Amino acid sequence: MTTTATSAPPTSSTDHSGRLIALLVGSAFVVILNETIMSVALPELMREFDVQATTAQWLTTAFLLTMAVVIPITGFLLTRFPLRRVFMAAMISFTAGTLLAALAPTFGVLVAARAVQAVGTALMMPLLITTILNLVPADRRGRMMGTVSIVISVAPAIGPTISGLVLDQLDWRWMFWLVLPIALVALVLGAAWVRNVTEPVDVPIDVPSVVLSALAFGGLIYGLSSIGEAAAGEVSLSPWIPIVVGALALVVFVLRQLSLRERALLDLRTFAHRSFSIAVVLVAVSMMALFGTLILLPIYLQSVLGLSTLDTGLVLLPGGLVMGLLAPFVGRLFDQHGPRPLVAPGAAITSAALWSMSMFDTDTSQGLVVAVHVAMSVGLALMFTPLLTSALGSLPHHLYSHGSATVSTLQQVAGAAGTALFVTVMTRHSVAELDAGASVVDATAAGVHAALFYGGAISAIAVVVALFVRSTKTETAEVVEPAAH
Repeated sequence: MTTTATSAPPTSSTDHSGRLIALLVGSAFVVILNETIMSVALPELMREFDVQATTAQWLTTAFLLTMAVVIPITGFLLTRFPLRRVFMAAMISFTAGTLLAALAPTFGVLVAARAVQAVGTALMMPLLITTILNLVPADRRGRMMGTVSIVISVAPAIGPTISGLVLDQLDWRWMFWLVLPIALVALVLGAAWVRNVTEPVDVPIDVPSVVLSALAFGGLIYGLSSIGEAAAGEVSLSPWIPIVVGALALVVFVLRQLSLRERALLDLRTFAHRSFSIAVVLVAVSMMALFGTLILLPIYLQSVLGLSTLDTGLVLLPGGLVMGLLAPFVGRLFDQHGPRPLVAPGAAITSAALWSMSMFDTDTSQGLVVAVHVAMSVGLALMFTPLLTSALGSLPHHLYSHGSATVSTLQQVAGAAGTALFVTVMTRHSVAELDAGASVVDATAAGVHAALFYGGAISAIAVVVALFVRSTKTETAEVVEPAAH
């Protein structure tokens, strides 16, 4: 018996499908916006709750960590349950988390609320991608995935801007109060509009795989984040313990998925497709760079250059807008020319921008920060749409839900790893500089410089891997007939 969902026969008009996709895109944009909406607020929250930067970053890391644990299960959920039910569960979870965050009396409750929000976000992206793959013809997927890339890349990119605008006039809780009615509207419209585009298959869930997945991804991200806290002397458990546990669990998880094949929680046969494997590596590196800089630049702009939260948001706004404006055009170019003419230049531009960021210091002008951030945004815009479209378009139909779950999992793991790595390096170097007698501003600037230097080194990997991207729009997937139910 196959363990993946199959397409349901069309049951409504193209207009209905377009309305459904529009609702899912809008909902996904709102929920993913919350991945980074707290970044500009970190200094204010550090003061209000009396926590260090390595602790405050858990507002982002916990969000990404929860997603990394939940997303591997989404391949099973989209196979086992109707799309409508998954959507409702996602929006109810996100709405409940948003309300709890707005009311949070302590830092711990706020982190827990972010985790509840993240459950909804984790379900939304694979749901959106699976729906598009089932409803949109292959020759139009580039343009549609261009829209999806706005959600994946632009929503997190403008999160700091929106939070900066809110914080300039209102309390940080309003970042959640303002989102709450939007989430409620999406929930109501979803109840009326969302229909099923897949045929659920009654398959059991492999509980050991769920446990291994949580240990693997949770352990790795927790360990990486703890390295930064250890540098500041704030942890009692060696960070290498969860890292080793996570790495071992990941090995066992992969071996179990390969042995389970059709019954796998996360079907890893997707990696047998070359275009998928290369694209996933590039997406992971890009997400590390994106989320690492999104959490580091607000700290740099406020703590080193002394900008207000509003000014910080405005400095980061042009980059987010550029990514949004370019995404549809990049999608059309992909449909015409394939990924290679877009991905290779995008990787080179992103790498050059990160190397330039590593030269930021206490005297860097705001204009230069804006220009370099825009350049990085252009590079990432050239990469995301072609990579996502070629990766998922290279898969046979029965692997769509598992492919989207795999891509979403690695995006979030990479984002959390980038966040943890950048903050860890910044903290360790800042502490060393403070111990050597440097001022707080100079020590922070030195830490940011070191972290962004690492970012530049990581981005160089993407430049090399991008050379192996094929020039065709998609790798032709072998046709695999699903087994009879």
